[in-house]
Amino acid sequence: MKPSAALDRISPSPTLAITTKVLELKRAGVDVIGLGAGEPDFDTPDFVKEAAIQAIRDGKTKYTNVDGTAELKEAIVAKFKRDNNLDYTTQQISVNVGGKHTLFNALVATLNPGDEVIVPAPYWVSYPDVVQFTGATPVIVAAGAAQGYKLTPAMLEAAITPKTKWLILNSPSNPTGAAYTAAELKALGEVLERHPQVWIFADDMYEHIVYDDFQFATIAEVCPSLYDRTLTVNGCSKAYAMTGWRIGFAAGAPWLIKAMSKLQSQSTSNPCSIAQAAATAALNGDQSFLIERNAAFKSRRDLVVSMLNQTVGITCPRPEGAFYVYPEVSGLIGKATPGGKRIENDSDFVGYLLDDARVAAVQGVAFGLSPAMRISYATGEDVLQEACERIQTACAALR
Repeated sequence: MKPSAALDRISPSPTLAITTKVLELKRAGVDVIGLGAGEPDFDTPDFVKEAAIQAIRDGKTKYTNVDGTAELKEAIVAKFKRDNNLDYTTQQISVNVGGKHTLFNALVATLNPGDEVIVPAPYWVSYPDVVQFTGATPVIVAAGAAQGYKLTPAMLEAAITPKTKWLILNSPSNPTGAAYTAAELKALGEVLERHPQVWIFADDMYEHIVYDDFQFATIAEVCPSLYDRTLTVNGCSKAYAMTGWRIGFAAGAPWLIKAMSKLQSQSTSNPCSIAQAAATAALNGDQSFLIERNAAFKSRRDLVVSMLNQTVGITCPRPEGAFYVYPEVSGLIGKATPGGKRIENDSDFVGYLLDDARVAAVQGVAFGLSPAMRISYATGEDVLQEACERIQTACAALR
């Protein structure tokens, strides 16, 4: 017995690997600052936790419909209407075990070997691997700092072939925090209108985490002609600080939702019934806490961007959303550490930061665009201040 050929096409998540390494170091008593994890440090709101406790008391501990309770689907329908001016029915809603599960279900249910999926880089680490798991081919389109880390219409047009089945569009982005304006989405939509074979996977997981009066928009909202071939994806993990509850959801064409449900029926079955009750409360409840938390994230962003841009060899763009920065480190490649080791690439650099500065970041190569690194600022300002000071000291020590 040996692992399947499909497993040979994917790699373990590098972001989870960094998180695991940090936990191991902390257990060993090492003073390490972890800036690799993609989850808020805020706790799940109390009213959401209370809804989960009440669900347990009410005996809501049994199987539910495979792809979500009627109550949660109705809350999701209301969310899409309230926040995005999109009309869906409950038959167009799929509830999954986190956003990664939504991605897996959608791609496995629709792709065959030989198909292509356009994945702008930098990308969330799971996008190309899940495409490859299906036997299809990820077509990586590099959109660097010169493009604001965003796909342009010309780049999209050049990447589309008769084999293209999906475009994955993540806004605000993990790992860069870059977000598409309504006008930018409309320009991409004009390209997609000419290619009816291409579907859009709109990953809006960071929708509610935006700054500086940025107005979030999603492509099915600004391009109604693409509504029927867009899967609009969201979840409770980031905005509601519910990463461990594992609730993602999507809205799209009824046949696609049915296909995803069929796959889910033979894999996980329903998401946790208690987590679904909590998610229903989160979506239906008072959303005002998001404003306070966004203000905290913005302050952290400003601190990190300022300090990194004062660091030798680092250039850090200011993101529009999410809770990551994606600083370029090209000015440090080729330098030597105090121990005499040459920094050949961004993997070497983040390894140096971990070993010498005890700061954990994620190398840019994991996200498809180097030399860079991803830093999560979803932690307290005092911790971020200390981490950035350590990074500044470590970079100044390179020769």
